[in-house]
Amino acid sequence: MGVLSHVRFLLSVTHSHLILRRYFVVNGFDGVLTMMGLIIGFIVSTPADLAVIINVCLGAAIALGMSGISSAYISESAERHHALDKLEDAMISDLQESTHGQAARLAPLLVALVNGLAPLIFSLLILMPLWLANLGVPLPLPPLYGAILVALVLVFLLGVFLGRIADISWLRSGLQTLLVAVATAVLIYLFAGR
Repeated sequence: MGVLSHVRFLLSVTHSHLILRRYFVVNGFDGVLTMMGLIIGFIVSTPADLAVIINVCLGAAIALGMSGISSAYISESAERHHALDKLEDAMISDLQESTHGQAARLAPLLVALVNGLAPLIFSLLILMPLWLANLGVPLPLPPLYGAILVALVLVFLLGVFLGRIADISWLRSGLQTLLVAVATAVLIYLFAGR
């Protein structure tokens, strides 16, 4: 059995693949909306240097990633340890070296990585127009508006992904998540723009 197949098998033992998928979507969504909030905040504020905007957004992206990794690892480790202890009590056996024991150690690591990397990666994608503009690359939109457009596309794609998982209309699901992002943008604009 190859390494990837073994990892898939261990994840299926604990049903962690479902948690990974859920954390990917939830925390990816968090990353997108957080970056969108920061960027809209900069749009409605006194103009700031692009390097300052990038540094603030990058700081937030790294904080989201680290928060996601550490919080998920701590909580998932506790849950997996508790579940393994209950299983050991029921079977009156030490399962540390069993498939269940391996899965209990692997799942928290993978869940933590997905939980932290999803918002970080989505945030970095949103920052691409800012980095490109800072490097002098000509863009069809001002960089902050380009970043908002990237955020909206990513939110739509997350909705499409959810639609495919739920076996419902991918277009409807994508438009629903897009509507949430647009409503968020409008709220930020209304409250931050005063």
